[in-house]
Amino acid sequence: MLDISRKKVVITGAAQGIGLATVKRLIKENCAITIWDFDQQALAAAERELKTLGAEVYCQVCDITDEARVNELAVQAVRDMGQVDILINNAGCVIAGRFCSHPPAAWERETKINLTSMYYTIYAFLPAMLERNSGHIVNISSGAGLTGLPDLAVYCATKWAVYGLTESLRLEAMHDRKFGVRFSSIHPGILKHGMFEGTRMNFLGEFFVPRLDSHDQIAEVIVEKALKRGKAMVMRPQGSQVGMILRGLFPDTLLNWMLLLSGAGGCMDHWTGRPGSKHASNE
Repeated sequence: MLDISRKKVVITGAAQGIGLATVKRLIKENCAITIWDFDQQALAAAERELKTLGAEVYCQVCDITDEARVNELAVQAVRDMGQVDILINNAGCVIAGRFCSHPPAAWERETKINLTSMYYTIYAFLPAMLERNSGHIVNISSGAGLTGLPDLAVYCATKWAVYGLTESLRLEAMHDRKFGVRFSSIHPGILKHGMFEGTRMNFLGEFFVPRLDSHDQIAEVIVEKALKRGKAMVMRPQGSQVGMILRGLFPDTLLNWMLLLSGAGGCMDHWTGRPGSKHASNE
């Protein structure tokens, strides 16, 4: 079990959802936390709530697709907290629909938020971690980072990429004997509330991979499994692991038909997303 008490943490997209739930758990570990979020109103509300808990929290408005702003606030985070021990890349967005239903510019924006922004944040904090041979980077991927889904082609593409990015960085650190620097990818299934509000599979899909009730279920595995136990890859719900096994056992075409029989073809038919933010939202 790794001791994370009093660690210095930066979390992106942490004014609500998984990010905010994770902040609350880290406060109980006496961590100092810097929160970045694009939504000024949600950030202000989160700051008011967190201050009542007596937490050492620094809240900054940040568009993570703006490399200059990321670099500026990375310097500020070190100035505020002394150093950054843990980076949690949580911010993300979803745009749903058939691939040709949106212009490439929309998909490029989704890619910048879900993937390219991680290049900026990791580049800002990883060199110091490698120099100290100490640190942990947690990247929020998705269950959709393990299998394709209709109406989520680019979302899936970015989350698969996050998984590959995380594993590659881990291998680089291991090869360079920087064993004190850890990397974890988190793969949440469908959450009943928040960014994927209204999304569902049919009874078969719900049986094998039930939707998650709360963001804290993911926050728990981030803190307890990834950070404290150093797990490289964490999936929730547990049924998500079945898909990994089936992929190794069955041809892709058969696996595709199994997904469709589980309701994947219509999983986004009743999607509404977080109120007031249909096409973009924090995880």
